[in-house]
Amino acid sequence: MKKQTLIEILRRLKKHGFLLAVTLISAVFVVAGQLLAPFFVGHAIDCAVGQHSVDFATLRNDLIGVGVSAGAAAVFQWIMSLSNQRIAYLMLSELRKDAFAKLGVLPLRYIDDRAYGDVANVVVTDAETFSDGLLLGFTQLFTGVLTIAGVIGIMLAIRWEIALVVIFITPLSLFVARFIAKRTYNTFRAQAEARADATAYADEMISNLKVVKAFSREEATGAGFEEKNEILKKASLRAVFISSTTNPTTRFVNALVYAAVALAGGLFAILTAGSAAAFSVGDLTRFLSYANQYTKPFNEISEVIAEFQNAFACAGRVFALLREEEEPSDAGARELSAVRGAVEVRDVCFSYDPARPLIEHFDLRVEPGMRVAIVGPTGCGKTTLVNLLMRFYDVQGGAIYVDGNEIRTVTRASLRENYGMVLQETWLRAGTVRENLTMGRKDCTEEEMIAAAKAAKADAFIRLLPRGYDTPVGEEGVLSAGQKQLLCIARVMLCRPPMLILDEATSNIDTRTERIVQEAFAELQRGRTSFIVAHRLSTIVNADLILVMRAGKIVERGKHAELLAKNGFYAELYRAGFGG
Repeated sequence: MKKQTLIEILRRLKKHGFLLAVTLISAVFVVAGQLLAPFFVGHAIDCAVGQHSVDFATLRNDLIGVGVSAGAAAVFQWIMSLSNQRIAYLMLSELRKDAFAKLGVLPLRYIDDRAYGDVANVVVTDAETFSDGLLLGFTQLFTGVLTIAGVIGIMLAIRWEIALVVIFITPLSLFVARFIAKRTYNTFRAQAEARADATAYADEMISNLKVVKAFSREEATGAGFEEKNEILKKASLRAVFISSTTNPTTRFVNALVYAAVALAGGLFAILTAGSAAAFSVGDLTRFLSYANQYTKPFNEISEVIAEFQNAFACAGRVFALLREEEEPSDAGARELSAVRGAVEVRDVCFSYDPARPLIEHFDLRVEPGMRVAIVGPTGCGKTTLVNLLMRFYDVQGGAIYVDGNEIRTVTRASLRENYGMVLQETWLRAGTVRENLTMGRKDCTEEEMIAAAKAAKADAFIRLLPRGYDTPVGEEGVLSAGQKQLLCIARVMLCRPPMLILDEATSNIDTRTERIVQEAFAELQRGRTSFIVAHRLSTIVNADLILVMRAGKIVERGKHAELLAKNGFYAELYRAGFGG
């Protein structure tokens, strides 16, 4: 997983080659400026060899060198930070766009199997955490690696014996950092998963707060959140504790490096005093400065290692989403056009869970213009059949045909364009009434839109809104559940497709309005193939064919009067609803 994540990060970095080059070049100049300053400082110290023996001209040049080096390092540090931020935020934008686009091509099974909050957490929070860690990683790692390499090179050039002391102790620091980093990744991955679980739970409870309050479940849901929050707390504390041990441990090792350089340098200064290869006080000062610069990257890297490992774990979750298997492509599929509305279901089998069969050997033939009602107890497969007709899921056995075309051989878009769908769960996008009504038909005229609203009995309440058809609406806000459902019905009436699917389409409407809307539906259904999923049996008494389902199979079929005369399962359902 980690290797795949790293490869994906590097692949995405290649798209920003120019900015990456600017970052690397700037890092070289930053490190060069930082490494030149100690050289000038050491040389300046050697200019003062005794009382009344100071080379002021050389000292002045050395101080100018220190100023120029520090100034150049500051300028290029600013350029590097700017390019780093540009890379990080561009990658964040691209990653979120790719993740959101991916959701549009994933099968519905992916969404159905996960909490919405978990999916949102991956797209928003995990991507943001990855971007922040990437920014810190670029800033610290690039300069850190260059500083370490540069310092070792300079130390070897000045006095290789002392440099070997530093190089000998270095593996200990690397071993400690690697040992802790390996464990940090796993703990931060567990933290990311616990945070996603808590986010999903909070999203579910907040979005259904009315139901929670209606059943007085505040304490129970609060206890549930406390439990998940406790898991998150423990995961976070463990991750922070393990990651926080890196810094003090590496600082201890770095202190050993500094002490070893000071001891070895002092001995060399005493032993070489007066010789041609004397190790001067200025040389010792340089070495001590370089020892500090050598150990500083280890400290900085240890400080960001927790953030970086957290970012790496979050990146793995985002890339796991991007690697999910997509819906089979429509490549090679033909467009479905001039649809009359003949639908045939041949020996269809389907199950969400292989261990629990749902629909088995289902057969149905519907002629154009027929009104087919589907009734049955909860969980019998009514909505599943709708999912299969729309190709939200593909059948696992058998086939479904529209006008003789096997639906897996036509594009999903052209198939769904020929269905009008009104669900029990209403959905309005954040936008105006007009934008919601014309969602499926952008080219409609004002007159056509208003006519559809009138047919759905929605025009009257729309005109009473503050800005009429230009009033902003959404999932929450100014509309009641029934009004939102009327807008969904009007949206379908505007498209006027050859086939309709009405899944409890009037469940949120009062009885008086329902009767009026049913009249509008009767007009809309005229000449169109209609599939009506209903629990209110009063709404389907005039259907051309009623399918009575139980456990994924059709147990009865016929018209309303015929099924009542049989005195079977349908009659039992009807009497249960009307007390007959």
